[in-house]
Amino acid sequence: MLIEQMDAGLFAFLNQQLVHPAADDLFVFLTKANLSRHIFVIAALFMLVRGGRRGLFALLLALLAVGVADFTASGILKPLVGRIRPCFALEHVRLLIDQSRSFSFASSHAANTAAVATMVWVFFHRGSLQERLFTATMIGYALLVGYSRIYVGVHYPGDVAGGMTIGVLSALIVYLLFTWTTKNAAWLRLPAEKRRS
Repeated sequence: MLIEQMDAGLFAFLNQQLVHPAADDLFVFLTKANLSRHIFVIAALFMLVRGGRRGLFALLLALLAVGVADFTASGILKPLVGRIRPCFALEHVRLLIDQSRSFSFASSHAANTAAVATMVWVFFHRGSLQERLFTATMIGYALLVGYSRIYVGVHYPGDVAGGMTIGVLSALIVYLLFTWTTKNAAWLRLPAEKRRS
């Protein structure tokens, strides 16, 4: 298909041409959750300290959104689509990490980080300067993690774009369901005469 050929061509450019050895360690750090997980710990602490009760809701909803995004990307789409990773399907790939033979579409790394960044945006983008900077940092981090999956050779750009879309939609759906549930729960607690008025 033409779209797959374009995706493979863009992958080859990003993975083989738009690279520099000095950046390799940075993108390996970003792509490996066991190396960069402390970034999420710091983010969670910021949400709790700066946001208080609001930050606690943001953190819990972000974790729920990650669960939805990860299940959608890894549990449903990867076995359904069955796309082979570029490091196993293409020649001359710069593969910078050990990679098991799992499927490629969609990127769960991109989905999960986009879900967190979206929930942070929902709760913090209108806050203080520090909260707006925090929001921008988390969005930038999600974009860099997504790009790192291409850079290290394990995902096509389409996998990353699909994963990010899943993450954004998962966070928005979780948030909308949360607000709908809380509003309706509050409405049901009202006396019957107030509900009718």
